[in-house]
Amino acid sequence: MPVTILLIDDNAVQAATRQTILKRAGYFVIAVLSPERALEQFRNQDFPDTISLVITDHIMPGMNGNEFVRSLRTFDPSVPVLVISGMVEAEEEYEGLNVLFRLKPLLPDNLLASVHRLVDPRS
Repeated sequence: MPVTILLIDDNAVQAATRQTILKRAGYFVIAVLSPERALEQFRNQDFPDTISLVITDHIMPGMNGNEFVRSLRTFDPSVPVLVISGMVEAEEEYEGLNVLFRLKPLLPDNLLASVHRLVDPRS
């Protein structure tokens, strides 16, 4: 059974690029361009499989990554979350939210290493 990753990024090009990298590595990836839509799908359990990992951008219109993770944690406190941001100072906003924070640009090898670390804690 492949690992299912939920990828949230309002930038369609970045989302598609990350989705391709992850799919090539054998992951099943669901890309969503809006954090509000992703939360709605989580609440309604509207995914074809259990989400093993959430990858989210930090800066997005309407709701930023921090607000998304805080909302997600109210009903799913344990799903691993990888936050990707171009702003080093944004990391402190995720204090205590149990996320792995990575800075852009995140090269494919670093993306895959971060994902592997989160979905396979034994490694």
